[in-house]
Amino acid sequence: MNNQPIAITGMGIISAIGMNVRENEFSLLNNRHGIKKYSVKNNLIHQEKLVGEILRSDEEFYSELNLNPEKAFTRSTLLGLKAAKEAVQSANLDLNDGLSTGFISATTVGGMDATEKYYFDFLDSDNHKKFIPTQNCGVHAEQIAKKLGIRDYVTTISTACSSAANAIMLGARMIKAGLLDRAIVGGTDSLSAFTINGFSSLMIYSDEHCTPFDDNRKGLNLGEAAAYIVLESEKSAKGKNVLGFLSGYGNANDAFHQTASSDDGEGAYLAIKTALEIAKLKTEEIDYVNAHGTATPNNDLSEGKSLLRVFENVPDFSSTKAFTGHTLAAAGAVEAVFSLLALKNQMVFANLNFQTPMSEFDLIPQTEMKQKKIKTILSNSLGFGGNCSSLIFQIN
Repeated sequence: MNNQPIAITGMGIISAIGMNVRENEFSLLNNRHGIKKYSVKNNLIHQEKLVGEILRSDEEFYSELNLNPEKAFTRSTLLGLKAAKEAVQSANLDLNDGLSTGFISATTVGGMDATEKYYFDFLDSDNHKKFIPTQNCGVHAEQIAKKLGIRDYVTTISTACSSAANAIMLGARMIKAGLLDRAIVGGTDSLSAFTINGFSSLMIYSDEHCTPFDDNRKGLNLGEAAAYIVLESEKSAKGKNVLGFLSGYGNANDAFHQTASSDDGEGAYLAIKTALEIAKLKTEEIDYVNAHGTATPNNDLSEGKSLLRVFENVPDFSSTKAFTGHTLAAAGAVEAVFSLLALKNQMVFANLNFQTPMSEFDLIPQTEMKQKKIKTILSNSLGFGGNCSSLIFQIN
């Protein structure tokens, strides 16, 4: 395995705060969040919920993406295709130039949104039977890769909320091993009754705007999004505009609980330490931590403890989930794009809605945008089942 840097040459995103990279950047720089009451009237959802919703219909996406209305594409696939196309265009990729290209995509919802809509019709009508195969999480990646024209390597990652971070890590490892020249990596998840009701049943869905790292935090707001970045080897990226480098990555599993992180932040601690070791960085070289920061009582306490274990002096840190909602499998890729935007703008983004420091430790997130010299960003993604991943992004 070589030690050549992994260049990032393109990125694409769609979220509740923007339909593309430019709009997301504008919202972050102007503290514009996208959390509102869910506009979809869904009998399967028992209460009105605050969500990070993308206010565009599936039919509008079909039209914009020039898709055959007779074919079955779920909302997660539509969002993913929109963001992946932007990433490919951003990187000016020629997918017919003879270089090997992979597509590694993450999802947890998969085709659940379509299954919820049409499940009770499947036995009585042929109208929606085409959506039955799309329930499988892997279908979205196959469909997007086919539309992009990628055939060398296609796979799906589903490790809860660290899924997209692990997709990014897998792409980097395959490039370093010489198995791919480049990879489009990231993830996509749409809103669904399955996830909204699931988090509500765990009593960690807030009825107010989420407040990451606040002592009075009540839980998360879910969001839908898709984001992808383009990773390239030194050879593949030669002569290209490089947005930054993926210099470190690590994942770990503390195997503590099905839906809770360990009390001492062991999983996150191990993931961060591994990422630092691979990047060959000292802790004091991290300028900004893009925290997972879901605003659930367990996550923010566990993640905060992990930061205190790793850093003698914790760097500026913030969670951007109060902008977009927690986008589940897409979160690691959404925040990879946000990390690259932070590097571009030399800006620490605000941790919205914070008021009261947590009683367990003396950690206060960056509550207002802060201009500073940033060369290195650590981005955390911590998932159910103990799936913890950390990525490090750098510029020269």
